[in-house]
Amino acid sequence: MTSAPHHVPTSSTLTTSDSPSDQLHWSPRLWGALIVLCAALFLDALDVSMVGVALPSIGSSLKLSTSALQWVVSGYVLGYGGLLLLGGRAADLLGRRRVFLIALAVFAAASLLGGVVSDGGLLIAARFLKGASAAFTAPAALSIITTTFPEGPARNKALSIFTTCGASGYSLGLVISGLLTSVGWRWTFLMPVPVALIALVFALRLLPKHPHERTEGGYDVAGAITGTASLLLLVFTVTEAQAAGWASLRTIGSLVAVVVLGAAFLLIEQRTAHPLVRLGIFRNGSVARANVAAFVLMGSYAGFQFIVALYLQRLLGWSALEMGFALLPAGALVALSSARMGAIVDRYGTGRLLPLGSLAMVLGYALFLRLDTHSTFAALVLPSMVLLGIGFALFYPSANIAATNGVADEEQGLASGLVNTAMQIGNALVLAVTTAVLTAGSHGGTGPQAQLNGYRPGLLLVTGVALIALVVTASGAVLDRRRAVTAHAVPDYDYGRVNAGAGADKALAEKV
Repeated sequence: MTSAPHHVPTSSTLTTSDSPSDQLHWSPRLWGALIVLCAALFLDALDVSMVGVALPSIGSSLKLSTSALQWVVSGYVLGYGGLLLLGGRAADLLGRRRVFLIALAVFAAASLLGGVVSDGGLLIAARFLKGASAAFTAPAALSIITTTFPEGPARNKALSIFTTCGASGYSLGLVISGLLTSVGWRWTFLMPVPVALIALVFALRLLPKHPHERTEGGYDVAGAITGTASLLLLVFTVTEAQAAGWASLRTIGSLVAVVVLGAAFLLIEQRTAHPLVRLGIFRNGSVARANVAAFVLMGSYAGFQFIVALYLQRLLGWSALEMGFALLPAGALVALSSARMGAIVDRYGTGRLLPLGSLAMVLGYALFLRLDTHSTFAALVLPSMVLLGIGFALFYPSANIAATNGVADEEQGLASGLVNTAMQIGNALVLAVTTAVLTAGSHGGTGPQAQLNGYRPGLLLVTGVALIALVVTASGAVLDRRRAVTAHAVPDYDYGRVNAGAGADKALAEKV
């Protein structure tokens, strides 16, 4: 397999200067383009978490069973997580700006459809279509940023703002949903429509047209079919396993099919001239570690959020709105940190911030193990939310930066699609396992003690999963430190990033 050439990312015509001293001096037009991209990611992330609070109202209104209601959430995850790789590759091959604009228009249409339908099947279909469109807007937006801003302080600042908006949307989804559901559940679907349309209008005017964007080349149809099918089937299997049984013939058969499709995908990618995923990209240690850490840590947060929602509403009897405000401190910390994250990344490097963010989230989960039948917000919820907000603010932007640094311009869509896929598939898999642990721990009981017996093992699970991210990121920092010493790097080497001439990771990236 031939290796892809390595190019130092170039800035677009929106930047005011190519000199390092002027990289952070941005024009109003450049700021406007970044805000448009941030708005799209905010909506994508918002939709992942926002529908959860509205589910009881949706079920009552549309007469949906519990299993059918699950697909209002799973439909979005299937579309989003299953098609992200294809979305990233489409951005590279068809043009990032074009893919972003089309997908954003589809997102707005699907949001409108979800808000007006009165049939459960149509609602689930609208959710799948919405998730699928998000699978194209997210990697296209991220790759527009990474090819518009030169690698270094300018890109770190842009990516920090961008990814913090995504984290804020995910964290604030429950709060916003609680407010909208108190008015009517349909507003949770209709609210994104005007925002998406306004973003679309400004995107047409502000997003740069990259003259060197690759709009021709090979299309790995077989890889796209087998890769996407394996991811879709994997998410479908884990979301249905709770109802069908983890040891059932259907679940086992589906998992075998996932393995077969996955093996076929890997074989195709090794032999095709234009692979959907160039497997050599994972030889970049920063990219590989960022994807693994994103998979487990985002999955742990999805499981934790699910446990907290059940605990606060079912056991403590809080309303949806009260629960939303209880989670507000974490989202507020993420949102307020966005302006400073770029400077923090520049100063300390992603290699240090990734393990620090992972550690904060592990501690936040562990503190919640003190839950009982009479816990209070100040004693139990607030300390965990503060730690999770800090951890999310440090980890989420750093993971996206680490996952795209040192990657050639023509593969930025692939790199961004990979890390977003890792996050979404991690969400689905860890959440499914968490649900199984909760059910097994409670033994089907509904009393307060039975519920606690399910929540505590679930919390231990998500804490253990988050520990994997801590081990991966901490070991990566140690490895990069050793490489820096071996390569006689400067003392303030940023061992989380791959900058021009900055050490062994750069050399490795050029060889891949």
